[in-house]
Parts: sequence; C-alpha cells; structure tokens
Amino acid sequence: MGTVSTVVGGISFWYAQEGTPAPREPLPGDTNVDVCIVGGGYTGLWTAYYLKQAAPFLNITVLEAKFCGYGASGRNGGWLYNGIAGRDRYARLHGHEAAVRLQKAMNETVGEVVRAAAEEGIDADVHQGGVLEVAHTPAQLARLKEFHSAEIAFGETDRVLRGARETAERVHVTGAVGSTWTPHGARLHPVKLVKGLADAVEALGVTIHEATPVTEIKPKHAVTPYGTVRAPYVLRCTEGFTASLKGQKRTWLPMNSSMIVTEPLPARIWDAIGWEGRETLGDMAHAYFYAQRTADDRIALGGRGHPYRFGSATDNDGRTRPATVAALRDLMVRLFPVTAGAHVDHAWSGVLGVPRDWCATVTLDRSTGLGWAGGYVGSGVATANLAARTLRDLIQQDSGQAGPTDLTALPWVNHKVRRWEPEPLRWLGVHGMYAAYRAADRRETTSPRPGTDPLAKAADRIAGRH
Repeated sequence: MGTVSTVVGGISFWYAQEGTPAPREPLPGDTNVDVCIVGGGYTGLWTAYYLKQAAPFLNITVLEAKFCGYGASGRNGGWLYNGIAGRDRYARLHGHEAAVRLQKAMNETVGEVVRAAAEEGIDADVHQGGVLEVAHTPAQLARLKEFHSAEIAFGETDRVLRGARETAERVHVTGAVGSTWTPHGARLHPVKLVKGLADAVEALGVTIHEATPVTEIKPKHAVTPYGTVRAPYVLRCTEGFTASLKGQKRTWLPMNSSMIVTEPLPARIWDAIGWEGRETLGDMAHAYFYAQRTADDRIALGGRGHPYRFGSATDNDGRTRPATVAALRDLMVRLFPVTAGAHVDHAWSGVLGVPRDWCATVTLDRSTGLGWAGGYVGSGVATANLAARTLRDLIQQDSGQAGPTDLTALPWVNHKVRRWEPEPLRWLGVHGMYAAYRAADRRETTSPRPGTDPLAKAADRIAGRH
C-alpha cells in the first residue's frame, strides 16, 4: 500500500494523539527574574523542575518560541535509554574511569525519569523493556560484539549478548544474526511526558511564557520581540533550534530525523513479530533505525531521511519528503515482512543538535552567568534529565548554596567544542557523510567479510566522530 492518506507533518503523531496544548501567555514586557531558561523542551523543563525543587525561593521563568515540546521533545522516538554522545572521546580526554562515572550517571538517569514521572502522576506510557540492538550482516555483527564488549568495559555488567535464535525469540526481525540487550531503557510517549512535565513545573511556581521567541542571548539578558528578561543566570536549552539565535548559527548543527507510525496492528501480526517485551529496537547499521511498539500496538520507526537543510534551517511543522516516508516504510517491511499490508498513519520530522565533535555538553560560564546544555545527537530523552540536574548543581555551586557534587565533576561539564564550518562546506559535508554511510550499508549487505566498510570509516574521520 502507498502513503496516499498518510498524515505528513502536523508536528508529530504524538501531538495528533494528544492534541496541541492550549497556549500559555507570551511575555508581557521587560522583567527581572533569578533564572531565565530559554527553551521549553525536556532540557529547559527538567532544569526548571529540579532547580525550583532545590531552591523554592528562586524566581524562574521559561521562555518558549512556540509551545512546550514543539521541538525534539515532542517529535522523538520515545527512547528513554542510557546512551550518551561523546563518551569515548571523554574517556580519551579524561581517562576511562571518568567516562565510567558518566555512563553510570546515564544508567541511573533512566530510572530517575521513570521515578520523577511517577511521583508527579505523569502517565507517559512508560514500559521498561530495555533496549535491543540487532545486527543483520557479518560486518554489523562484528560491530555489535565490539559494542557489547565496550559497554561491559564501561560498567554495564547486566548487558546480554544474544545469538540469532535467542534474538528471534524476543523480536522476529528478518535477517537478524545477533543482538545485544541492556535493561537501562524504556519506551515512552514523548508528548505525554513533556505535557505532564510542563504542568508539574508550573505547579511548583515556575512561570512559562509561550509564543515568545528569544532572538538573542547575552550575559544577564534574553531578548524577545515582547521585551527583555534580565537575570543573573540565563540558560540556553534550545538544542536543535540553537542555530536560530543570534551568533549561534554554527554552534550546533540541526540534524534532521524522520519517523513513521503505522495503524494499530492486529494480533496476528504481533503473533508473527513477537516483541512482547516492548523493548526499544535499533540496529548496528551506519544509517541506523530506531523503533518502538507503542502502547496502542503500532510500530513507530525512525531514521535520518533528508539529514540536513542548507544554512542550518529548521522546518516549521514536521513536514517530511515523500521519498523519506517511502524509504522508512520500505525499511519497516524489510525488517517485518508481515507488515507489508499495514497502513502508515503519520509521518513527521524534527531536528536534533549535533556538535562538531559529536559530544553532548553541559556548561555554566561563571564569569557571565550564561549556561547551556545539549548536543545530544539523538539521545536527548534521558540525557536532558542528567543535563538539567547538572545545571541545577552548577548554579547552586556558583551562587554559594551548595558545593561541588558528583554531577558537577562529570567529564562532559564545561567541555568546549569548535564551531561547524561555514556553508556550503557544512551542507556538502553532512550530505556526503550520510551518502557514504548508506553506501557502506549497501556494500556490507552483500559482503561476507566481518570488517566495517572503508567508506564508513572515512566518513567517521571526516565527521569528527572518532
């Protein structure tokens, strides 16, 4: 079947299910607060949540250009998992044990999000089935085994390696020759989480102004068309939309990722696929996919699609090219042939923030009061929570309310990254990189050799990923 009646855009399927929220009032004019947070996604809202809990006397304002969760927080694949961008680089820069501490903090973060959501009464369709990543080719299987060994070396002793038969008993992915599974992961409904979190933040006494785009951030100032918010601390929590701010065009690259979701699938299809554990599902391809079995028994599946828009442009409503929708649908049917007759109900896209060295960071500049967190490279559902708690600790330390903590000593704190190249080098580089990854995946599919294709290795070096 085609995608004739597939809804394309409209922000995301998650909002089609939940409905867009009633708008909060925009900023009424100039104001002074203790902490100004720019961005109403997971990073900004979790930061407000933990900071207000720790210091209820603080006057905190969140400024959001559209509405809370409009960006990646309302469009992602619902993977709450323990991956963090840049861990290997941090191990090289700061030593193995520092990276182990970072990984341990990420493992614990999965449980922290589940705990906090439950404490606030947020029903976000959370199911802790862990993360299953499969291999389809000899080269992918070799990478999977290396990845599995590396995760164990970073302290994940509860990770499990499975062969083809054991993998099929969990999820019947056509052609899977092996898998690795970690318990540190959960499936969730992204919009239910972000809506509930925004409500919880307001209930604590934090002010949220929506429809208030910030055009410039400078020390102690967040400038908007409606007025300027002045604060000793101004925190940039804009992730994939950072390039829209004055002077930030080349800070983080807005990488595009696209998703599709099927109609609810009948029992006969699930009998064939399995997936009773509702693990989040991915693979070891260079142009990898990510998927979940939703609470109402759909398959939601995503991948890179059209990876980057010239000039670091971002879309407005999640519209997705027909070729991307078709490619994602074809991928789903290759993975699960039994879904060949299933209808794709919705397709959408969003952007995620990519630093030049592919390392997530959290920073507070004590000389200016400017802070930021992001560059999660697609792992933001959990990483945003760890970043938020770290920003809380950094602000409390800087203001004299507390001393250093385990979080402020993690190696990603105050990490400095160089800027991306100017156009057209940026566009050429990103599109060339993903063309190379896709070509490498195709070549590995027909190769009996277990080694990673040289094209992918070259793309990694050019991208700065290794």
